Amino acid sequence: MKLKIVWRKVSDYVRYDLREIAFPSSLPDPPHFKKRRKLTLKERYLVLKEASRLYAASWVRDIGPELRPNEHKKKRELDGELDEENGNRKEKEPSTLADLAVAARGGMETLRPALQRVYLMRASAYKDALKSFIQGYQEGIQQTMEKKEDSKSSEDTDASNSKGPT
Repeated sequence: MKLKIVWRKVSDYVRYDLREIAFPSSLPDPPHFKKRRKLTLKERYLVLKEASRLYAASWVRDIGPELRPNEHKKKRELDGELDEENGNRKEKEPSTLADLAVAARGGMETLRPALQRVYLMRASAYKDALKSFIQGYQEGIQQTMEKKEDSKSSEDTDASNSKGPT
């Protein structure tokens, strides 16, 4: 009788628990989730073709307008705007992230100076922020001390005036 119980427990373990451990089932989709239809063979081919074209084009250093047409339109619009103060066209410096990306492609020799520039820039920004905080803090302390001195001097004059000559 005990052998029968042991056999049932082992077979239940293999049938249900071990299968769930080896091949876990996913959680059910939430109620608001709408399942997408499966792509046809032609649609899969078109997706694979576009993805491979974008991947191959991403290996080029200068990513042209064929990859990101919307961003290049925005850049052209921004470049076309005239600077109100000078009347000259606006020129943008490359962002830090773009600079690091270009340096990373060049290898460790070019990445190290770029990272040093980033760290020095952050350190100087932190130093400036700390200086301005300390300066503001000291001004606040001076104002508080002046208020205390003013209140003490007014209390002293009020006390001497209230006593008066006797």
